[in-house]
Amino acid sequence: MKIVFMGTPEFAAAHLKGIVESGNNVAGVFSQPDRPKGRGQRVEPTPVKAVATNYGIPVFQPEKINSDEGFERLAELSPDIIVVVAFGKLLKSGVINLPTIGCFNVHASLLPKYRGAAPIQRAIENGETKTGITIFKIDEGMDTGEIALKRELEIHPSDTFGSLYLKLAELGKKTLVHFLEEVKEGRLELTPQDGIPSYAPKIQPSDLVISDLSDAAKVINKIRAYDPQPGARISVEGRMSKVFGASLLCRNEKEGRVGEIVKIDDRGMIVSCGAENVIISLVQFPGKKPMRPKDALSGRLIGEGIILGG
Repeated sequence: MKIVFMGTPEFAAAHLKGIVESGNNVAGVFSQPDRPKGRGQRVEPTPVKAVATNYGIPVFQPEKINSDEGFERLAELSPDIIVVVAFGKLLKSGVINLPTIGCFNVHASLLPKYRGAAPIQRAIENGETKTGITIFKIDEGMDTGEIALKRELEIHPSDTFGSLYLKLAELGKKTLVHFLEEVKEGRLELTPQDGIPSYAPKIQPSDLVISDLSDAAKVINKIRAYDPQPGARISVEGRMSKVFGASLLCRNEKEGRVGEIVKIDDRGMIVSCGAENVIISLVQFPGKKPMRPKDALSGRLIGEGIILGG
């Protein structure tokens, strides 16, 4: 069975590595064009390209996949199946109908919940207790195709975007390898998506900002959802700063106004959030590295009694 793989970030690279190491025939890989990154704006290969190059798999990085040279290169490979993992481009009917078996996507949610670009972050932000991996056959809708496999995963209260990302990448890799075995053995079965759909739109800068600190659970979930990247933002005396590492503290500290830093110690900064307190373990001011609130206190960057969020 000839496979073409489409993907770009680390999440996709883990899946490509898994299917290659399990003995599958990956005839070609398509990834987004290399882009400048970091402060130095150095052009670096995408994580998927790096893995493919390591295994000697041909890599194609066209600006367009549904037409012109990109589609021509894909057609020349004559794939039996196309596997898509966080590719970053929408596929149209010409590509969808090209492989004999079909195009299949690995999505990091339990579809039809959290269709869209940011299912991991949105699930944490909304306080979900479970998520998972869905492999579905791509159609021309947004994550609406028939389901081939679905696997659940618990979201622990301590999970952040970073930890859940790694867990889902591992689960997705294993699920994809199992899926390809079923396809090769002729045991592919598809079922329509069942349930009320919800959506996980692309993260916007405004999504990162914590302006209301009256609900401890919502504050914690917002911080967890964007930890370690790109970081939830909160105003600290007019400076929009990033915060990381949030947990609930039983109310045994003094009460304060909503958003008030009531105490700073080795645990972090304790913030009054309505009926409960929240501990935040790291803060990052503009132009500086993340630091413990106690160190920020020593450097006179922060202090008890400050009201966060404006």
